[in-house]
Amino acid sequence: MDSHMLNPSDYVGVSFWIISAAMVAATFFFYVERDRVVGKWKTSLTVSAMVTLIAAIHYFYMRSVWVQTGESPTVFRYVDWLLTVPLLIAEFYLILSAVGTVSAGVFWRLFTGAIVMLLAGYLGELNADNATMLWSLFVVGTVAWLYIIYEIFAGEASKANTSQGTVASKRAFSAMRLIVTFGWSIYPIGYIYGYAGSGDVGALNIIYNLADFVNKIAFGLIIWAAATASNANEKVS
Repeated sequence: MDSHMLNPSDYVGVSFWIISAAMVAATFFFYVERDRVVGKWKTSLTVSAMVTLIAAIHYFYMRSVWVQTGESPTVFRYVDWLLTVPLLIAEFYLILSAVGTVSAGVFWRLFTGAIVMLLAGYLGELNADNATMLWSLFVVGTVAWLYIIYEIFAGEASKANTSQGTVASKRAFSAMRLIVTFGWSIYPIGYIYGYAGSGDVGALNIIYNLADFVNKIAFGLIIWAAATASNANEKVS
């Protein structure tokens, strides 16, 4: 078979294909649904569409890298994450600012934690042949992730949500926290399995692909559900 064509028995390549199509569909859905919501919720749905669009572009390219070389597209995956994860983090700030007043410090603390987490992960995978660096940077990234969890569960972001949030925004914020806690935990599982377990680069990419599917699309769907619920409540009132 032509090395430039996707082999149906290549489950890793097929997973890249599925995620590519899902990200395109999600982008179209979020963009169209903007017209159903009002106010600052439009910005939140726009950001959700941007996240899935950026991911779709990268997934089409990462699929090609995998199909043609059989190598993990680490650089391009982290470029995708460096663009999309801060946007996902921004959604917490947008949710809070849509229903009340919240300091810019909330965004910058979450943003800094996300960047540290991603840079640590990238440098660790880039130096996978150096076990000390690989696992030291894994610890750094994990600490940054735990800090983000602290901020959204017990920090200013959580307190602002409790004191100012509407029913819809609180529901969205709580669901987003669960995704960051449990959905994002899929990434370190992939990291550990890929580098401490079997060393199977294929399994590593399938796990990462699954994580992106859950975290980016589900994240956007939570925003959409909250936005449409808020819109419905405003019409009723």
